Amino acid sequence: MARNWRCASPQPGEWMKGKLVGSGSFGVVHLAMNKATGALFVVKSAQSEAGLRSLENEANILESLNSPHIVHCIGRESNGANGGKEFNLFLEYVAGGSLSDVAEKFGGALDERVIRLYTREILLGLKHLHKNGIVHCDLKCKNVLLGSSGDVKLADFGCAKRLNCSKTNGGSMQSSKSFAGTPLWMAPEVLRNEGFDFAADIWSLGCTVIEMATSRPPWGDEALNPMAFMMKIARSNEIPQFPHEFSKEGLDFLAKCLERNPKKRWKTEELLNHPFILGTLERGSFKKEEWACSPASILDVGICEEGYESDESVGGEFRKRIPFSSRCCEERKSIMPWKHQPESDFLLSGNWITVRSG
Repeated sequence: MARNWRCASPQPGEWMKGKLVGSGSFGVVHLAMNKATGALFVVKSAQSEAGLRSLENEANILESLNSPHIVHCIGRESNGANGGKEFNLFLEYVAGGSLSDVAEKFGGALDERVIRLYTREILLGLKHLHKNGIVHCDLKCKNVLLGSSGDVKLADFGCAKRLNCSKTNGGSMQSSKSFAGTPLWMAPEVLRNEGFDFAADIWSLGCTVIEMATSRPPWGDEALNPMAFMMKIARSNEIPQFPHEFSKEGLDFLAKCLERNPKKRWKTEELLNHPFILGTLERGSFKKEEWACSPASILDVGICEEGYESDESVGGEFRKRIPFSSRCCEERKSIMPWKHQPESDFLLSGNWITVRSG
């Protein structure tokens, strides 16, 4: 049973920044410590006008939410810096880093059993968001964090939008007509600037599942010409290529998420009851607590604060087949040759700028 997560907000002057653990279009992310309690947390800082708007939006969104599947906001601080303004957003520290970092540290694509577990927790986070009238707008592996016990939390709400509902329960939705997110993960209707509702997050979820299963961004092998590629997503009838070795249940789950007509995409409640989430693979049932090789703590897998953005390779003691990954570390060069090819730079999610509307 999930517990509520609480941490006292640090008082002004009673906290200190540590190592840089990430950066993005909004600003920078540092590990931080509360000097009064010794507790660790993460601080996201911005000074640009666009960054300030993004972090203020994220703070407003997160302060209205309370779910074990969504990263918790523990406070905010606004002050002047070098004659300007700086905004600091204090967030829960999630030790494992992003799913993108975790997959890389375990040799690439994740095992389907793990993908099922992570997808279920992502769906629970989306269910809470959608129940509160919020669309994440930028769901991808880099914006999903993993705790040392396997708990998954949605993060990075700088693009999130609160939609207007005509009814509190099950009412019709007025789609927001603003452009936000990362193009490779965006739904076709969003790229057409037709607006979006909760169905846009479901499309992005399908793209995120593909990302977990293949260790590549959705559409990865085709994204060499960015503008032509975005037009293809928006205007063609195509969908991203599904993982070749996925189970029948997994392929059907993706089909329900990656339906080009947003009105036909399944909702979070329906997807939580899909056989891919509830069923078992042909090789047998699985439970988190049955994994004898599952790490007992973050130290067991060598993932620390660098996990947020680190490119460091896994140590030699981990160069063996690990149950969390469908591929071993010894195969990394043959698995992901695209990562080292200059002509394939646009295949990397980091080269696709996240669009944050004001």
